[in-house]
Amino acid sequence: MGAERQDATDEYGMPIIPAPGDAAARKRQAIIDAALSEFLAEGYSAASMDVITNRSGVSKATIYKHFGSKERLFLAVVSGVLPKTYADLTPPARALADAPDVRTALVRHTTELARILLRPEIMLLRRLVIGEIDRFPQLGQLWYLVTYDMNNGPLVEMLTDLTAKGELHVPDPKLAVQQLVACTVGIPQLVHTFAPATPVEDGELTRTIGSGVDLFLARYGRPPGWHGPA
Repeated sequence: MGAERQDATDEYGMPIIPAPGDAAARKRQAIIDAALSEFLAEGYSAASMDVITNRSGVSKATIYKHFGSKERLFLAVVSGVLPKTYADLTPPARALADAPDVRTALVRHTTELARILLRPEIMLLRRLVIGEIDRFPQLGQLWYLVTYDMNNGPLVEMLTDLTAKGELHVPDPKLAVQQLVACTVGIPQLVHTFAPATPVEDGELTRTIGSGVDLFLARYGRPPGWHGPA
């Protein structure tokens, strides 16, 4: 049982941490909150288990009882946060249903996505994962999978449906989604990943995303005389 707690991982290489009881759950949450703050501030290598212990109000022995090691603590904390990154994102199909046209829906969705991904805490998490990806490649893979499940996959389905209806002409929806994200959200995200002090200006964000969506539609909008897939 102890070996399972110390060594078990899921299909993504993330630690499997047995569920605690109520009292232990409160201690675990205190550990997670303290560890996340320390890892975001210092990265993995420089993060201090003593600082995490002091901030959490839990003994070091208790931390190791719950998580087994600093490495498993790091993986468990970051992998627990990643799926929550897109929690506030409106599904693209709903954005389309509530919009008068495709352009409005795409602008609305990519703007909302950009504002979520540009949140300071998300940018800190992004930089942390980038900084530790050589040591923990499974975190990069997990972020990719979460992004696909929460954003890219639903967008692929939406573009596929719009193509079937004849509103767009998208031969390769997966590639098209990558292009859409790159020319809208990807631009401000790249800037703020490496220049965190750069302010997020609403006017510039609106201009960038609107221009990116127009570029996307110039390529994938319904061509003249096109009557849908054969």
